[in-house]
Amino acid sequence: MQKKLNKLLNNKQVILFDGFCNFCNSAVLKIIYNDKKNIFLFAPLQSHIGMQLTNYFTIDTKKLDSIILIESETSFYIKSTAALKIINQFNGFWKLLKIGWLLPTPLRDFFYSLIARNRYKWFGKKTSCMIPTKEIKSKFIA
Repeated sequence: MQKKLNKLLNNKQVILFDGFCNFCNSAVLKIIYNDKKNIFLFAPLQSHIGMQLTNYFTIDTKKLDSIILIESETSFYIKSTAALKIINQFNGFWKLLKIGWLLPTPLRDFFYSLIARNRYKWFGKKTSCMIPTKEIKSKFIA
């Protein structure tokens, strides 16, 4: 898996997300639109590669209600830290959200978890993972 991960991450970062969550799918599309540096790749947590990566990093997804940003072969981030690290790559008004770094992690994660716990109730749930269009298919790993 280490060799496969090295090849996969070649100057890229991987975002694992809940493929059934409407909010998460919308967030992925916004990230793709704003990823002008072309550094992000995506995989649903429920996919084979998503499960391989969470196993590799020993992440228990049953205890985690979050996106996961895999930055390197040895580092990953969850919850608000993952979101802020992703946003750090964007330009424009997104730069204003860097103010989130000033908040203590437990406080940031409290609000992140509040949204994550209620995401299906507030935004709905798909019956299957998102199928990328031809235009964005190259951003997803299988």
